[in-house]
Amino acid sequence: MPTNEQRRETAKRKLERQLENRAERERKRRQYTIIGSAVGAVLVVAAVVATVVLVNRDSGPQTASASTSTTETSSPFDVPPPAEAGALPEFVAPEGLGSDCQYPQSAESASKPNNAPRTGEVPTDPAQVSASMETDQGNIGLQLDNGKSPCTVNSFASLAQQGYFNDTPCHRLTTSDSLGVLQCGDPTGEGTGGPGYQFANEYPTDQYQPDDPALNAPVVYPRGTLAMANAGPGTNGSQFFLVYKDSQLPPQYTVFGTIDETGLATLDKIAAEGVADGGPDGAPKLATTVKTIQLD
Repeated sequence: MPTNEQRRETAKRKLERQLENRAERERKRRQYTIIGSAVGAVLVVAAVVATVVLVNRDSGPQTASASTSTTETSSPFDVPPPAEAGALPEFVAPEGLGSDCQYPQSAESASKPNNAPRTGEVPTDPAQVSASMETDQGNIGLQLDNGKSPCTVNSFASLAQQGYFNDTPCHRLTTSDSLGVLQCGDPTGEGTGGPGYQFANEYPTDQYQPDDPALNAPVVYPRGTLAMANAGPGTNGSQFFLVYKDSQLPPQYTVFGTIDETGLATLDKIAAEGVADGGPDGAPKLATTVKTIQLD
């Protein structure tokens, strides 16, 4: 028959085993929690990366894709947004339109020498400015919306007149179900180049209050739209995209013109060949170079 001492020793060992088992269970629980959190974080990051792209791998506008060194210009081109998307908002001239265009220096150096456009007030008349974009795949006629996005047109026209776009590649083609665009304007061809300055969004972003949740909801950028790539508000630079089919994007990419029928035929030809690697987004298989952009 066990003595009291033996019973106490047995009870002590039993309690120790229980405490050890409890500690082991708690350790595993914490480990599983950490692993689950890590997996969840990875999935969240993956979702964000997949959702945020443009328009934009642009270093200054970056456009698609950002405002820090080698940031990609934002191009939410990779994941189809919800099927329901409204039209672009009706244009209502905001107070002070074109009265104070500013082009502050970006964190990245210019990818090709240029002088920043004039600052301050720029004219909104004429409302339309014609331009011709010559590529090695065909001509693309443009009508620049100076009456809606004068600061953007002022920059685009300045770069065009300086030959900034001459002999530069159109580095990105997107062919997803909800997005069809060709992106150009980066002299590096890598999606990270810009003019060394950046500037604010205009139409349609300026039709909303800055905290309006509708800024994050997709709208239809119709076939024939010319718009700026960026990496968020105030990061526009030189990269732009041409819409060859109705595309869904949040209204955070400045629309500054339209494309004529000849230009759309050229874009259709490029899009028909698809992406070089066979995916929905990447360098166009039919390599396309902008030879010149001239104001008519």
